[in-house]
Amino acid sequence: MTNEQARILYTFRRCPYAIRARMAIFTAGIDVELREVALKNKPQDMLDVSSKGTVPVLCDGTTVIDESLDIMLWALAINDPDHWYFRYSEAEKATAMQLIDESDNDFKRWLDKYKYADLNPEHAPEYYRHMCTNFLAKLDSRLQKQPHLVTPAITLADIAIFPFVRQFAMVDRAWFDQCDCKALRIWLYALLELPVFKRVMAK
Repeated sequence: MTNEQARILYTFRRCPYAIRARMAIFTAGIDVELREVALKNKPQDMLDVSSKGTVPVLCDGTTVIDESLDIMLWALAINDPDHWYFRYSEAEKATAMQLIDESDNDFKRWLDKYKYADLNPEHAPEYYRHMCTNFLAKLDSRLQKQPHLVTPAITLADIAIFPFVRQFAMVDRAWFDQCDCKALRIWLYALLELPVFKRVMAK
């Protein structure tokens, strides 16, 4: 068995972390065996290689990568035809990583509470939505100045963050489509039309 044949990605189609990892892998043109995981019944072979029990998990021979951003960077280090990562200057790289960190931590924490407000009755859903919009307003401010988050072209930051903004928008699409973040909406809906996104979301 070759190393390429040994590459397995445990994934869940609708998970934002898995979406961004698959987009990077597919853009890099790397062949992997996709194994769709039922999150309520995780396969033992996945748990054997990563005790975290979260998707995505990439197995590349003896190497296991179980953080989606690390999978993206691994893929783009192999091949980055659209310059999602290697387009960056050092300053732009720092900006991208800071935005991704904010998305993956503060924003994602409030997003989960907004999505599952019935399980978080300490506050009304509108409160959690407002806490999410602090980060979204920051993105919108950047997007008012250029089409994408860090450079005028699509880069790692856009691909890493937009699946979570998509998830936010889906909670209350009518509210999102009327909110003040017009530049953010234009950015999101353009990214949803990317062929690589449609490919990873295909059943």
